[in-house]
Formats: sequence, structure tokens, C-alpha cells
Amino acid sequence: MSDATQLFILLGVTLAAFVWGRFRYDIVALGALLAAAVLGLVPMGEAFLGFGHPAVVTVAAVLILSKGFERSGLVDIIAGQTLKVGDNLMLQLLVLTGTVLVLSAMMNNVGALALMLPVAIRMAREHQASPSLLLMPLAFGSLLGGLITLIGTPPNIIIATYRANQGEGAFGMFDFTPVGLTVALTGLVFMVLIGWRLTPRRKSRVDSESLFDISHYLVELRVGEETRAKGWTLQQLQRELGDNLPVLAVVRDDDRLAGYAFLGTLQEGDILLMEAGPEEMKLLESKAGLKVGSHAQDDSQDEGQEENSEEKQDDTPSTKGLQLIEAVVRNDSIMINRTVVHLRLLNQHGLHLVAVARDGTRLRERLRNVRFRVGDVLLLQGDESHLAESLATLGCLPLAKRELSLGQPRRLLLSLGIFVLAIASMLLDWLPASVAMTAAALASLMVGVLPLREAYQAIDGPVIVLLGAMIPVGQALDTSGGARLIAETMLGLGSEWPPVVTLIVLFAMTLMLSNVINNAAAALLMAPIASSLATGFALNLDPFLMVVAVSASCAFLTPIGHQSSTLVMGPGGYRFHDYWMLGLPLSLLVMAVAIPMIMLVWPLR
Repeated sequence: MSDATQLFILLGVTLAAFVWGRFRYDIVALGALLAAAVLGLVPMGEAFLGFGHPAVVTVAAVLILSKGFERSGLVDIIAGQTLKVGDNLMLQLLVLTGTVLVLSAMMNNVGALALMLPVAIRMAREHQASPSLLLMPLAFGSLLGGLITLIGTPPNIIIATYRANQGEGAFGMFDFTPVGLTVALTGLVFMVLIGWRLTPRRKSRVDSESLFDISHYLVELRVGEETRAKGWTLQQLQRELGDNLPVLAVVRDDDRLAGYAFLGTLQEGDILLMEAGPEEMKLLESKAGLKVGSHAQDDSQDEGQEENSEEKQDDTPSTKGLQLIEAVVRNDSIMINRTVVHLRLLNQHGLHLVAVARDGTRLRERLRNVRFRVGDVLLLQGDESHLAESLATLGCLPLAKRELSLGQPRRLLLSLGIFVLAIASMLLDWLPASVAMTAAALASLMVGVLPLREAYQAIDGPVIVLLGAMIPVGQALDTSGGARLIAETMLGLGSEWPPVVTLIVLFAMTLMLSNVINNAAAALLMAPIASSLATGFALNLDPFLMVVAVSASCAFLTPIGHQSSTLVMGPGGYRFHDYWMLGLPLSLLVMAVAIPMIMLVWPLR
């Protein structure tokens, strides 16, 4: 069996594993690399050289710089201005999607979306609008914005370094701009004027009282003289119940203590504020002797106390000061396919899970039994000073309302100055992109724009592993003759076609691939095929590489092709099939605009 045949079988299995989704894409990529090394398709001594590839280093540096922009307050200033938009939906779409488009041109597109997503959620809440009309265009805008510059998206960096390896020199910072900007602006206009009409208008809204209507599930439970739970700690109570029923607060002598901060034992007269439904109420009464309202009080209490209790029972329990926050599970989260018990959410991360929503609907099953999925929206309670760190560790993106801070002017100026110097060094050919971006990231750390711990957290480990593993596999596609074989087949079938038809087929192939696997992997696999096609037609390499760069970032058809699409699935209440309704016409529009622009800017001959 030839090397090319073995590689095709390996790639087929790898693609099937990517689509299946049982194992995360970085694990699949690493398995493919090891299999290629064992089969001899990748030399053993070169198996891990991909982790030192300039594209990998550049992506890591850009992720650190993106986090620096966030911490410096630059993006908060922009976000604060976008919230001043009125209730006109088209204007909201223009400002939100236009802003994320500009941001994602200069930073990682997932990072840009993560910064603007809470703003869009807040805007939808303030104007009592369905988030589904805003979030999908916002996600697609982040993908389009990445087309504009070299550092906007990993496929651009991969294609630039591939060109350098072919002896043509790397693409520059703004070589992508003429085509990318035209495509991005066209996509923006389409989504603002027409595209939003193709997104589903979900009935459920994102305001916290509809998604997590906790007022119907919060109950006050009084510890009486005969209550079995008297003298227990909250940990003992939860162990006895055998469930993760969150105690949001304990009220004692008019003092309210958050459940996560209450370390003592329950005493007579204490009131527990809990989030519990009818089934949980039966469990509380049978195992702990806790009851709701006046029935939980000792019979010897005086009439005035009973009247006060009845009045309190009629009122909705207050959640003021309980530090509740909503967050969405990212697709690189450690929570995926695990439960609160496995994660030890309270003990290790100091977080109470109060509720879970999936596909825009609140789940009614027991919280301890919920296995988290990508896009789940969680209602959590925790110490406000540690919430951000805990969510980052777990891989969750906060969605709750927040006060937008303006950051520190010194850090803002330093962050911008360092970035401008890095761009200038690239434009003047003083430094290659990998060195310039790494130097900028290091300078940001040294001057205090970003703490070292946050810098390491900003690096998307799964993406780095994916790139480092798939780069040698992509090179094997070239060295084994597999890319040449595919190109020869296409050349044979299209020998009578004009070259533009081949560009369209190449665009469609890469686009379909990027919608089922990571876009970086799609670029890595299709770049050698594009090079072989250019050689076979005896045409300029650049337009073929540009077609791969643009189409690899057009993962509009499914929620699994790109993290941006996955992140909005839960908050927007989208279904899998919702994406192609807007994604298909947008993909066709991008292809119709991109290919003529590529041929104009990068002639075939």
C-alpha cells in the first residue's frame, strides 16, 4: 500500500473522528500525528517539530495580545459606546456586528466575540428583544473580521507561513486586506439589511426572569426546634440529601450570609434561602425536616411571629446581594460531559450551580445529574472577587450584566503602543510576524499590561495542540504525493474548464471541510492541494492560497465548525439546522465576492 493511500485512510479516519465529536479535536489531531509517525508517513525525529512552527508561535502570541487589549480597557471603552444605541434593530446589528468585525481584524476572533457577547446580551435585555436576532450575525461578523489582516484568524497565519515555506515569502500584515475587507463589508451589509430576517426569532428572551425565573423556585425554609437539620453544616445537609440543592443564603438575626460563605452549623430560627422545585421540597421535608413558611415554625411561637411569617411567605424571596451570574460553557471547557459532582464545583471552585438552560430552555432535571454540553447557559453563585478567575479556569464565558470599566489609561496607551510597534516592524520587514508578535506579547508582560498567569490562561491549549499536531500531517499530504494525486484528479476532470471553475471547486471543498472540522485544520490540509493545483495549471500560487484562506474562515453552515458559532448556540437558543438558513446564502455571497476580488488583486498569471 502506497504512502498516499495510507495517508488518505488516516485522514478519512481523522475527519470522521472530528465530525463524530466523541473526543476533542486536539486529542484527535494528536492521535493522527502519532499514527502518521508510526506508519512512517512523518519521520519520527520530525513528529513534534510542528509545535515550534512559526504559525503556532504567532497564534499563541496573538492570543496573549488579545487578552492584553481586554485587560487594558480598550475594548470596554468601545463596548460602553455600543450600549448607547437605541432600539432600532438594524442599527443595533450595524453597531454590534461592525464593532466585532473591526476588533476581530486586530485580535483573535473568538476573543473579540467573547468581549462583545455580554454587550449584545445586555442590549437585548434592555430592549426586551430576542437574542437570536443579534447573536448569530455577531458570531458570523467575528469570522468575517478575521479575514482582514494576517493576525485576524489562524488560517491566515497558516497560509502566510505556507507561502514562505514554498520559497515565495510570507504574506504581510495587510496583504489580506483588499479581499478580506471587501468580503467583510459585503457580509456586514447583507446581515444588517437581509440576513437577520433569516435567523430564527425565538420566543424565549434572554432576560434573567424568563430564562432563569428563579422567583418561582426560591423558597424560604426555617430551622425549627424539632428540625432534624438543626446542628448540621450545609455540607452535612447536602450529603444527607444526596443532591446538589444550592443554599443561596442563610438568614440569621436579620443578617444574610451567602451559602458558600456560611461555615457554621444551623441553629433554631435560621432561614435557608434555597432553589428547589416540588420534588426537592419533598426531599427536604422527609430527610431534613425542613418546611416552607409558617408550617416550619415551632407551634409555641406567638401570633405576631406567625403573622410576620405569613407576610414573608407571600413575598417573593429577595436575591439581592447573592452574586448570581450567568455563563456559557465554551467548547474548550473542562466541564463538558462532566457533572457538578465530578467537577467538585463548590469545593474546588467556590461556585454553586443554581440552574442550567439548554437550547434556550431551562432544564428541569436534577442538577447533580446534568452532564454539561457546549453552549449550556449556567446560573451560578459565588464570591464576586473570584468569579472571573473561577469561570476562566472552568472554561466558561460570563454573560451576566456587568459594569463596564474603563481600565487604566496607562495600560491602555502601553498596550496600543506595543501593538503599533509590532505592526510597524512587520510592515517595514524588520521582523517576521512570529518574532514581532512574540516580542509584543513579551513586552506586554514586562510592562505589566497583563499578568503572567493570565497570559498562560489566554493561550488556547487545544488550538495550539491542534496546530502543532496537524502541521506535520498536512506536510505529509504533500511529501507522500497525496496532494499531487488529488490535484491531478481535479486537473483531469477540469482540463476543459477555465481556471476560475477550479478556484470555485477549491473554495467549496475548503468551505465544506471547515464546517465539520477546525478551520485551522482545514487550511493545513487544503494548502498543499492548492499548491499542487497552481503547479498543475502553471499559474500563480497566490490566488489559490488566498481562496483557501478565505474559505477556511467561512464556517457559517454548522455550529461545530468554529468556536464563535458554538458560543452563541446556547444564549441564542439556536438549533443545529438554524445555522444554514443564514449561513448558506452568506457563504454563497462570500464566494461570489471573494473569487473575483482575488483574481483582481492576485492575478492568475
